[in-house]
Amino acid sequence: MLIQIISDIHGSAADLQMALDSFAEKKPDVLLLCGDFLNHGPRNALPSGYDTKATASLLNAHKDHIICVRGNCDSEVDQMMLEFPCLNAYTTLFAGGRRIFAHHGHLYDKAQLTSWLPAGSIVISGHTHVTVLEKDAETGLIFCNPGSISIPKCGDGKTCALLEVNEQGAGVISIHSIDGTELHSLRF
Repeated sequence: MLIQIISDIHGSAADLQMALDSFAEKKPDVLLLCGDFLNHGPRNALPSGYDTKATASLLNAHKDHIICVRGNCDSEVDQMMLEFPCLNAYTTLFAGGRRIFAHHGHLYDKAQLTSWLPAGSIVISGHTHVTVLEKDAETGLIFCNPGSISIPKCGDGKTCALLEVNEQGAGVISIHSIDGTELHSLRF
């Protein structure tokens, strides 16, 4: 299974289009969105290419492949614009017998997730706009934050991630700039 992971779009249709185009030839099975779809939020400046209607249209064009969670900037108004369920606090997927737990990142902390999830689980979150890719040696959990495609708050710039898991549960997760350049990867 190949999953493209995007978080913290914040209404930037231009950055979303670039991220989708850069990985279109790989044909991801799932587009996993970690929240903050349309609204830029009161703490952020407007991102470049800010166009909530165009962003909603781009997302709706991919609705058959989207699995997502609600971010702290998402609301019932966003659900009125989006043609797929977008208001769940978290979701769980399974690939190759491996649990993938996705959430935005503002409700559950590492201690809670460690107590809930079995070793080997992959935890995907957004919210901070800072990339993270690490395996916790003590718990065996793999943590990934793809950063933000529109308003980065780290030196990696505008980023997203790819997660590939085979039938045996082995795979690779990688952070990429939205132009497709690989920045970091972790095999498991």
